[in-house]
Amino acid sequence: MSFESKEQAEGYWKENLKIMLKLLAVWFVVSYGCGILFIDQLNEITFMGFKLGFWFAQQGAMYVFIALIFIYVKQMNNLDKKYNVEE
Repeated sequence: MSFESKEQAEGYWKENLKIMLKLLAVWFVVSYGCGILFIDQLNEITFMGFKLGFWFAQQGAMYVFIALIFIYVKQMNNLDKKYNVEE
């Protein structure tokens, strides 16, 4: 991967950091928020026969994490195309 200028490389890195921070925020809210902080409110709802808070703590956070990996790949491919550094 080679950039035409230092400014282009810095712009790429800044956009990459924005993507990562947004996805990490979602991951934090789902894993910590839904699995720990909001568990009492979520447990009032059932999902597939389980309390929703329990489901998020046990499985939901993992599913969201896997989905975030695919979202990150898609967004980084778009960013690579934007900066003309795709493989």
